[in-house]
Amino acid sequence: MALTASLVGQSREVILATTTSVRDAGLLDALLPPFERATGLTVRVIAVGSGQAMELARRGEVDIAILHEPAGETRLIEEGFGIDRRPLWVNEFILVGPEDDPAGVRGRDIARAFRLIEGRQRTFVSRGDRSGTHARERRIWAGLNIEPAGEWYRETGQGMGATLVIADQLDAYTLTDDATWLALRAPRQLVVLVEGDSVLANPYHMVRVNPARFPRLNAEGARRLADYLLSDETRALVASYGVERFGRPLFRLMPPTSAPASLPPPD
Repeated sequence: MALTASLVGQSREVILATTTSVRDAGLLDALLPPFERATGLTVRVIAVGSGQAMELARRGEVDIAILHEPAGETRLIEEGFGIDRRPLWVNEFILVGPEDDPAGVRGRDIARAFRLIEGRQRTFVSRGDRSGTHARERRIWAGLNIEPAGEWYRETGQGMGATLVIADQLDAYTLTDDATWLALRAPRQLVVLVEGDSVLANPYHMVRVNPARFPRLNAEGARRLADYLLSDETRALVASYGVERFGRPLFRLMPPTSAPASLPPPD
């Protein structure tokens, strides 16, 4: 297969760091194969929390990242490690917990729910992994001037899927994104107790790692993957992902900024 001039001498692998929620929801399984078939590139996925993904970007160990920690993303750009930050999609954080709801949080706003969990010393399971979910959780505690600690507060240091399993085993509360919750819910016994609070919106952005800092990066491959993620075809896939199984999409589109019109052509 002939290479386009822009890819001569370039790696055929693109390294993508992504939050575990995107992987656990299964979205990448739908999005990446069409890109790989069309371009001849291979995408190697490293699924970690957003904080870890940004550290990989700062070390030049990945070409591109999908993140959901807006404050950290902004710092990454300001520090000169990231470029071309673009909005992708959004879902929602939700609080799940035991059906009998011993803390009495059902239907309350998230701040009140967290205060009740802490005040009544009911078990809360945190990812504790510097992910976007963990960062949002910590901001909620900080807004209440609460530093969670003690036997009731457990940190897993793991991704969203594993944290949900542990919370279920402990009959505990946890904060999760709704896409991962829907994709991995069965046969767990936890239920959704708090949703719809405006502070729980969970936006995802794409950031390319700055090739001026790390010349060995596959900058062209990262650019082509970025263009693909913003293309009309990909946005259509995202808009429909989950509808057949769950009756609604797992991710909602955010308005694009200068998104390309179509998939990059095959080599």
